[in-house]
Amino acid sequence: MVTSLPRSRRSLVAACAACAAIALGAGPAGATPPAAGGHHSTEPVSLDAASSDVDYKSNTVVFRDIVVTQGNMRVAAEEARATGLNFDDSQWTFSGNVRITVEGGSLASDKAIVRFLRNQIAKATITGDPASFEHELKGTTSTTAHGRAGSIEYDPNEGTVRLSKDAWVTDGRDEITGERLVYDIAGERMKAETVAGDNQRVRITIRPRDTAADDAARESKKP
Repeated sequence: MVTSLPRSRRSLVAACAACAAIALGAGPAGATPPAAGGHHSTEPVSLDAASSDVDYKSNTVVFRDIVVTQGNMRVAAEEARATGLNFDDSQWTFSGNVRITVEGGSLASDKAIVRFLRNQIAKATITGDPASFEHELKGTTSTTAHGRAGSIEYDPNEGTVRLSKDAWVTDGRDEITGERLVYDIAGERMKAETVAGDNQRVRITIRPRDTAADDAARESKKP
């Protein structure tokens, strides 16, 4: 049996509390309890969707034209599928023009799997052909760092973006490629991860600096 809710945009509590209480219970059967320790967000998780379908037999919910937000993090997609509405420990699959907005940057892909733990967005893994990310750089002449890969994992607690499968990152001038790259958002640093027995190599392209152009760009940014 599938129940279609009216087309509207509303908060998670308003749109889904009744369905969760009546049809889905407190959470998915056999759900793993939250891990001890770790950061517990005080920001609420909110959800807006154009429509939602609740399948009582499979205990799943399908949202269309969905936006999930928590603090300064936002996940938007054409569709999302979830087993229940449990943000305490659950996994959601977003598909179709997925865009994840974080502080100072964003990620885009065809598909994303987002893990919620203790009512916070704990991790997001995006895949595409390719998946991509961008992050605004501070204190440099380049404005934005760009990256792409077959798979990108964003960890908000670590503040890192892990790129794997033909990873490529540029600061707008220099480039680095490798099988696995890790970008530190706060530190604006890049490192390559290696695995024992892996023959993959890291390649870096460094382009000559134009000192005069750099100075002019820096001056143009001054108030």
